[in-house]
Amino acid sequence: MKSVFQSLQIIPQQELEQLDTLITFRKLKKGELLLKENQVCNEIVFIKKGILRSYFFNHQGDEITNCFAFENEFMASFSSFITQNIAEENIQALVDTELQVISRESLEKLYKSGIHWQEIGRKLTEMEYVILQKRMISFQKLSGTQRYEELYKNHQKYIQLIPLQYLASYLGVTPRHLSRIRKAIF
Repeated sequence: MKSVFQSLQIIPQQELEQLDTLITFRKLKKGELLLKENQVCNEIVFIKKGILRSYFFNHQGDEITNCFAFENEFMASFSSFITQNIAEENIQALVDTELQVISRESLEKLYKSGIHWQEIGRKLTEMEYVILQKRMISFQKLSGTQRYEELYKNHQKYIQLIPLQYLASYLGVTPRHLSRIRKAIF
């Protein structure tokens, strides 16, 4: 987590050291939930090792994967974290996963400690917004094949670790269609 904050080149090193007392560590086993639907999200996690997925159930009861997060990425139910309303999604470890965790309370403490932390928060929020917008636009502009190719290009080492039905749901295609896409590409 500190390395991401350092890379933004916003915060002096001595202020960055405040993180050492505020970050906790957690391990999740494959299949374990970080957050359950209808809970309030009170923490943001940084993935040191592993894969998380966010999913929900639609009106027909189908499980829909809406997000994956990989090593060196952040994950939370961001709308629940910000509004403190209940989450509409579940967050699950797809493999054994190691996390760095910062609570909402600790993050608020950092924001109050100085303008640099507020700027970090703004930058990270902007980055998450851009990721969300790109995902939404990809469903309007790209085919399932193109979305798979993009995911493969950016996260090749993880693709084989994600069950086919989760990948298909995330890409908005059926598992059968995803199998055809994979065969056509390779």
